[in-house]
Amino acid sequence: MANVLDLRRRIRSVKSTRQITKAMKMVSAAKLRRAQERALQARPFAQMLTNLLQSVVSRAELVSPETGTPLHPLLRETHPEKSVLIIIVTGDRGLAGAFNSNVLKVPLRFVDYLADKSIDVVAIGRKGRDFLRRRFPVAQPDATQRAGRIQIVGEYVNILAKVEFDEVEEIAKKIIQRYCQEEIDGVYLVFNEFKSVIAQRVVVQRILPVQEIGRRVITQAEELSAEARERMGEAARTAGVSLEAPQTTELDREAVKFGTAPVDYIYEQPAEELLNDLLPRYVTNQLYQDLLESVAAEHAARMTAMDSATNNANDVIDSLTLTLNRVRQAAITKEIIEIVSGAAAL
Repeated sequence: MANVLDLRRRIRSVKSTRQITKAMKMVSAAKLRRAQERALQARPFAQMLTNLLQSVVSRAELVSPETGTPLHPLLRETHPEKSVLIIIVTGDRGLAGAFNSNVLKVPLRFVDYLADKSIDVVAIGRKGRDFLRRRFPVAQPDATQRAGRIQIVGEYVNILAKVEFDEVEEIAKKIIQRYCQEEIDGVYLVFNEFKSVIAQRVVVQRILPVQEIGRRVITQAEELSAEARERMGEAARTAGVSLEAPQTTELDREAVKFGTAPVDYIYEQPAEELLNDLLPRYVTNQLYQDLLESVAAEHAARMTAMDSATNNANDVIDSLTLTLNRVRQAAITKEIIEIVSGAAAL
């Protein structure tokens, strides 16, 4: 059995760890609130863009009357898909519980589902990049042949600390260019969809080709377990984070009305020209929104993990304190017995 000095040292060590985990929990809670605000602030523009695009689509000729094919390449759907691109969004740092592992389990199952297709992978986030590098080869820029049926064609790290629209736009431009050049037949995004702390799920979302404006095309989804939702809810309550989804603001309500009035809008440019410009912006904004949601989900997972670590530290401290008291009591009892025995001997 450990002595009193060792037990006191271990208690001090666990208390120091508890202070760190508690501080990290509050930091993650603050970052979660800011991430929710950023996602909320991006809603009006996304809604207006969606409404404007829907209005243009209703007035533009989308299909060639001669061939019957879509005029814009982003609306073209190739059957069957022979080559697809999968974008996997994870975090750059750990200490977030099962957040990264939950995200990475879904694309591995999805890859098995696409067993007869060539798959290109784009990793966003350091954790996903490191995980995928251990399993799949990296494609060389000037290679004439594929590195394998599944190959990594892009890596982006350190962009999730503060998601910038310009950086997301560069990623989207490369993906759109490859799709328009028919190098790939479909684009899927794997990320953690976030609505509130207890309403989130890992989804596989099809972003290209664009099938229906304003609607997410979810191919696969994995919900949180009831136990995980309960832990997240408890962590959010102790950190003062709301469990409800962000409320619709007046700006959101006005954005919903934009472009939906039953009148005939007059556009300066032809509707086809507007469509060619707005569709890439729509895809870019969709990717931007999804990255914001993934960041919020990561902070929620880290807040929950640090709350669990703090509770575990409390349990360890209580157990060590109980053991310390028993050791001290045993030492005191032993000394009393020795004194009484010595007195009786005299």
